Amino acid sequence: MYFDMHTGKWWWNTQKAVEYNTPGATIIPVIISSDKTQVTLFGNKSAYPIYMTIGNLPKEIRRKPSQGGHVLLGYLPTTRLVHITNKAARRRTLANLFHSCVRRILHPLKQAGQVGLAMVSSDGVWRRCHPIFATFVGDYPEQVLVAGTKYGDCPKCPVGHDGLGDYDEDDEYQLRSMDGSLDALATLADGPDVFVKACKTAGIKPIQQPFWEELPYVNIYQAITPDNLHQMYQGVMKHIIAWITSACSAAEIDARCRRFPPNHGIRIFQKGISTLSRVTGREHAQMCQLLLGLVLDIRLPNHVSSATLVRAIRALLDFLYLAQYPVHTDHTLDHLRDALRRFHDSKHIFVELGIRDQFNIPKLHALIHYFLSIQLFGTTDNYNTEYTERLHIDLAKDAYRATNRKDEYPQMTAWLERREKVLRHAKYIEWCLARRFRTPAPSQLQLTALDPPMYAREDVPGLRMAKHPTLRAVPLAAIRQDYGARFFSDAFARFVVQFNNPRFSAQQVEDASGDIFLPFQTLPVYHKIKFLHADVSRLDGASFTSSDAVHVRPGRSDKRGRPVPSRFDTVLVNLGSGNEFGLSGYRVAQVRVVFSLPPRVISLLFPRRPPPQHLAYIEWFTPFTSSPEPSSRLFKVSRSLRNHDRLASIIPVLQIRRSIHLYPKWGPTVPREWTSSTVLDEATMFYVNPFLDRHSYMTQF
Repeated sequence: MYFDMHTGKWWWNTQKAVEYNTPGATIIPVIISSDKTQVTLFGNKSAYPIYMTIGNLPKEIRRKPSQGGHVLLGYLPTTRLVHITNKAARRRTLANLFHSCVRRILHPLKQAGQVGLAMVSSDGVWRRCHPIFATFVGDYPEQVLVAGTKYGDCPKCPVGHDGLGDYDEDDEYQLRSMDGSLDALATLADGPDVFVKACKTAGIKPIQQPFWEELPYVNIYQAITPDNLHQMYQGVMKHIIAWITSACSAAEIDARCRRFPPNHGIRIFQKGISTLSRVTGREHAQMCQLLLGLVLDIRLPNHVSSATLVRAIRALLDFLYLAQYPVHTDHTLDHLRDALRRFHDSKHIFVELGIRDQFNIPKLHALIHYFLSIQLFGTTDNYNTEYTERLHIDLAKDAYRATNRKDEYPQMTAWLERREKVLRHAKYIEWCLARRFRTPAPSQLQLTALDPPMYAREDVPGLRMAKHPTLRAVPLAAIRQDYGARFFSDAFARFVVQFNNPRFSAQQVEDASGDIFLPFQTLPVYHKIKFLHADVSRLDGASFTSSDAVHVRPGRSDKRGRPVPSRFDTVLVNLGSGNEFGLSGYRVAQVRVVFSLPPRVISLLFPRRPPPQHLAYIEWFTPFTSSPEPSSRLFKVSRSLRNHDRLASIIPVLQIRRSIHLYPKWGPTVPREWTSSTVLDEATMFYVNPFLDRHSYMTQF
């Protein structure tokens, strides 16, 4: 099982190597990251910060910049050396300058990694610790610069540029030879001609004394790690989106983007995606949620079937979501390999469509190395440039804005030092106050608040309902007309009979429901259900990591009198046999109204036991089939009808597992009269979207 960095093989292999030379050692994996960033909106002012963290910190701390798990080591030079007119000489000089600066910064690691340092841990025990450079986190240009390889080649393995598009499932893709590179670098004293020739033979640039050359226990080609942000979202997925737009026509892609049904976790691109510029990683992630739905049943040029394109996109999305798992096993890594194989088996569709004639893209080739890096250093959330991108705001951009824009680096460092001292003092004050006003133990507290006598408890982890209803008294006529709950009275009568007589058959419930009289004309109504989804990958199962919401409201007008369309989200309902994983025992439904019952009604209709406090009127979709659609691997659903009317029920809100998003079945071209607010009523067939969020993907598919 792989999750934190200590579960990877590198840690234990290095521990054994250090222990062999110096018994009694404790290693500290050092994680270095760097990335150039703009500090001004206009102009070309940039900063080149270099950060450090250690693998001994849990990744839950390292991946939260607010926790202070990273430290700023320094700012690297951003000069372009424009006075050097020869471009090749300028590139070599810039590379040597980078390595010289980083070598100076990391110089203390050389002796400390070999001999060790006496350090005390949080438990008060002194240990001889060996800080060892473990991984480098950066975008492809930084990876090439650090490894010293040629731009366009893989910085990890000896595969040349012309072979980057190939994939052999049986090939282990061995890393570049670290010994061969060190031998080539050792020829520097033999003269420039010998040095350049030796470096060319080793497949590296003639860099004088790379910073990693003398660091102990370092394999720089092994230290280059995957990067979900730049390799996947800003790299591979960026290419795929451009290819799809080119193949399927921008007008059709944009029309589909505007017509997806809404969801709490979905962004509807009302202006399409073909004209977007300077797209961020977050926006690419939002596009990936909808990407498979964009190509379903789409019309391709020359009457080419879209099935192969759908298979390619599905495989790549599977790889993307699997690669971001916070816990991996050999079983999930096999699924990751299978997803990559399926993409390479289907990528020929882009050649047939005339979009590509080769796939020699370094970031696409880098997907091959995800498996080894996960086995060596743990899951990919141990090394992601998304964290350092956030650090740029605090440690580069905000620091620059605090200067007078002249000779800024001394001012930036002084501002950061003062800020760090202020934050440290604030944390100390917080710690002192926490000790002074410590909360009594639960056993010392007197329970004064009792549960409402007329309502059943709803202590369900993750479910959050408003304390007070959105509207306190909605007439039944408005519930039927404005909320679309046409058969509310019949459904409520069936619910009363079934709740009071749980052993009744369906026919008995139907017969007895005709005798139920509704003793109310208005009901309190809620317009939102909130969920906090637990991280199912956590071993202790105690963390809520993602929020979710179900919106249930009729059309209205905003403050300026503009119409706001109605919204009735779709949900996943537990039929009673649903488990934590999989879709067995679940069914899709659309929520039309969420309400509660007044105490007077409860005492009249439910004399023996009260029903749950919050109830929902839903319209059912068809049950899931035994197997998904072959090409897309998506489950199809449609409206459940009885005599051409939608099948409706009233259920406790407790049965709703979470919101769910549906891809409409568009056909070859999307009908232009459809809109995002009406597509659930206009379309007749839907596909269940597994890419809504990580919780949805991990628990449902």
